[in-house]
Order: sequence, then structure tokens, then C-alpha cells
Amino acid sequence: MQDSTLKNLLQDSKVIAIVGLSPNPDKPSFKVAQFLQSKGYKILPIYPKGGEILGEIAHQTLQAAFESQSKAGVKIDILNIFRKSEALPQIAEEILQLKNPPKCVWVQLGLTSAQAKQTIRKANIMYVEDLCIKLEYERLLNDSTL
Repeated sequence: MQDSTLKNLLQDSKVIAIVGLSPNPDKPSFKVAQFLQSKGYKILPIYPKGGEILGEIAHQTLQAAFESQSKAGVKIDILNIFRKSEALPQIAEEILQLKNPPKCVWVQLGLTSAQAKQTIRKANIMYVEDLCIKLEYERLLNDSTL
């Protein structure tokens, strides 16, 4: 994917849902979410145990997160995924069931799935994989604020 496309995506996005966001401050997902919040993004944690993470209500399922935001009139721009590669095809299928899918599915550094990539792209949703959203933000936006 071209740098200009990623840069525009990061500049134009406001809401990022994060699948697999851990409440543990030592985990990469927590650190990335905290960084994104510090840059002005609204984050939506998706964590099976629910609760609260980084001051936001954690939704137990992808469906619940998207439905709650849709009812509130909020569009989720990016779905950032911190789950094992083996889980990606199932998550891709869940995304197809959403009434209001994100404009981009971003799979974190070290994670890939040809099947998920094909599924998401067939649905005309931007798909980024094996890249860290935090590192790309720092690289492309020079740590400037949104």
C-alpha cells in the first residue's frame, strides 16, 4: 500500500476500534491504543471480558461495538486487530456481517492471512496487514497532531 494512502487514512480517521485490546498496560495493544488516544483518536476497545480500558467501555464483541456506535451516529473508520493470524479469517467473516463496516481493516505487525485479506478486499474495504499503526503514524505524520 502506498504511503500517501496510509497517510490520508490516518489523517482522515477519527474513530479506531481495537479487537484484542488488553487491559494490561504492558501489552502492545494497550500501548498502541494509549498512543492513538494521545493523538486525538477515539478508541473503542473490543475485549471479551468487557469492563473499561483506557477510560472507554470495552465491548465484548465486534458486533456490539459497531452497533453501539451506529446507534450513537458514530462511524468507525479503522478496525485495528491484535489477534493471532489464525483468527483473522473468522474476524473477516464477522466484519462482512456488520451493517456499517469500517473503511479500513488494519492487522497489526507480524499478523497475516491471505484468506482474510481476500475476504475483506472483495467487500471493497481497505485492508492493511503486518504493519503497526503506531509506527506508521510516527513514520508518516512525523508525530504531528491530527
